[in-house]
Amino acid sequence: MTKTKKITLSASRDIPFNKLVLSQSNVRQIKAGVSIEELAEDIARRTLLSSITVRPVLDDDGAETGMFEIPAGGRRYRALELLVKQRRLNKTAPVPCIVRTDGLAEEDSLAENIQRAPLHPLDQFRAFQAMREKGKSEEEIAAAFFVSVNVVKQRLKLAAVSATLLDAYAEEEMTLDQLMAFTVNPDHERQEQVWEVLKQQYSKQPYEIHRMLTEGAVHASDRRAQFVGLDNYVEAGGEVLRDLFQTDDGGWLQDAALLETMVTEKLNEEAEAIRAEGWHWIEVATDFPYGHTYDLRRIRGEAEPMSKEEENTYEALKAEYDKLEEDYAEADELPEEVDERLGEIETAMEALQNRPIRFEAEDYAIAGAFVSIDSSGGLRVERGYVRPEDEPVVETDVDPEGDAADRVSHDDAVDGTGQATDPDEEDDDDGTKPLSDRLVCDLTVHRTMALRNALASDPELARLACLHAMVLSLFYHYGQDSCIEISPRSTQFGSQAPNLGDAAYVQSIDLGIETWAGNLPKQPEDLWDVLAEWDSDSRDALFAHCVAMTVNAVQEPHYRKPRQIAHADILASTLGLDMVKAGWTPTADSYLGRVTKAQILAAVREAKGDKDADRIAKFKKPDMVEAAEELLAGTDWLPEPLRTPPLVDQPEEPEFEIVDDGDVTPDEAAVEDNEEAVALQAAE
Repeated sequence: MTKTKKITLSASRDIPFNKLVLSQSNVRQIKAGVSIEELAEDIARRTLLSSITVRPVLDDDGAETGMFEIPAGGRRYRALELLVKQRRLNKTAPVPCIVRTDGLAEEDSLAENIQRAPLHPLDQFRAFQAMREKGKSEEEIAAAFFVSVNVVKQRLKLAAVSATLLDAYAEEEMTLDQLMAFTVNPDHERQEQVWEVLKQQYSKQPYEIHRMLTEGAVHASDRRAQFVGLDNYVEAGGEVLRDLFQTDDGGWLQDAALLETMVTEKLNEEAEAIRAEGWHWIEVATDFPYGHTYDLRRIRGEAEPMSKEEENTYEALKAEYDKLEEDYAEADELPEEVDERLGEIETAMEALQNRPIRFEAEDYAIAGAFVSIDSSGGLRVERGYVRPEDEPVVETDVDPEGDAADRVSHDDAVDGTGQATDPDEEDDDDGTKPLSDRLVCDLTVHRTMALRNALASDPELARLACLHAMVLSLFYHYGQDSCIEISPRSTQFGSQAPNLGDAAYVQSIDLGIETWAGNLPKQPEDLWDVLAEWDSDSRDALFAHCVAMTVNAVQEPHYRKPRQIAHADILASTLGLDMVKAGWTPTADSYLGRVTKAQILAAVREAKGDKDADRIAKFKKPDMVEAAEELLAGTDWLPEPLRTPPLVDQPEEPEFEIVDDGDVTPDEAAVEDNEEAVALQAAE
């Protein structure tokens, strides 16, 4: 029986540091992992945790010189060397070493680096957790391993996930990103429920885990949470779920019932203070639907005038503000204390300008107020609304039956022309609201007809638009990214926009239809032969006209088609469509009589400036519409749905200068830029 040869391990001995040198046989050439400085600090804290592999340095005769080279462990040597230079370690300090004589030095270095198994992340999570359980603080753990405190918190959060999920992660059934998503909710039972559901599904994206674990919770950015305040919610015993691995904007409030109770209590407290002002009624809600005041008459109070003392304070603040601005007008950057003082003055002046609103005693007797929460979480109070049943009875000698047909109630929104507007387009003096669906539809009808007219005059672009639509249909499953409706089909818009037939671009496109119809054969079977006999210019012109007839860029409430509208913008930009030049103007019928007073003022302010807008700000709606129509005439102002966006990356035209001999030569800089562009294109 052959006896198995026993393995002899390499000798271990302590060697003075000054007898060690680095070997050129170390295979590690690229820096990676913990820095030398951090490793030195770790050795200073815990001493050297693993021996260094060395080989004797031999002379020419093969005898040992007493020096030893290090083929594996160079980073540890550099860290020890740094400690010696810092006088924190004696240069003769003994270093535990494994002395190797057999094999190759490169083999030692390669084997030590390759055979080192990296630590599984889960082991690190659990190690941090064990240290925390043994009394180490998060700050101490972070300092010991040269990581931030937040990293330690993240690792501890991962280690605190359900053991079932940790086992799944260890067995590679779950990714690290998925595990991180589970940390948002500390409830182990809920975590396991979600995991069981996800295991039956194909998609296990982290955002799905996130959504399921925060289901029923209220985001901290919610108006209710902002209104109550996170600190008050936590103080009342509420729990906030936080995500340490991505921005969560404050987290999620887990106890929705507690939040609702706190919101109700605080709103009622605020409402009591408003009720004490003497209003006839108060309505309280977290939020009211848009338009909740449409059927109510609004009483406008007057701002309380400043007292003499307040006026003096305001003037003093303004004088100080003007003086500081004058003193530092030439400064590139304001000193911090000056900038801070200017901010304080602005705040104080705004507080004095925001005057309390005063109502008459008879107003309080018939009007009420809505108390709710605004979008930013602040208290919103809408005062001075009168319900129809609370309107005072007006004594009149006129026969109510005989005059009924001539009266128009307050609820009928009448524009400057006496025409009633649509219910969804009533005035809202509280601020600018989005344009009504009906108005956007009507405006884009005009734009579509003008777009058709413009496209009809550009055969090449019309052909390109047609080709684009056809390729979409032939080579893609869904070819609806074009506003060119190549069925072909021509949609009629006459009943959708009032006075559409009066527009110049509509009359022009209609004239084209009549002209082409007169030139085409009566029988469809003769059409091919007739078109074959036409010259290319005639066919191109007809082709452009036919393509133009298919354009549909109307935004309808039941069919938004954002991709087609986006393509219409591109088409309009390429054509250079200008609705002002096409003939559209903002009138009472086309726009001004169908938007709020705030939107009318915004249009005037944009086109004419603050002075004219302020001048008509207190006008009644019909008067404001009439005045705005006069002010906007000739200003080239357009509402957003009619504006043509600029082309992206539109090339600039080269500049030219006139020389003395009368010849026109390109600007030298423009020529150089053009030559560079040509060279780049040639290279591509």
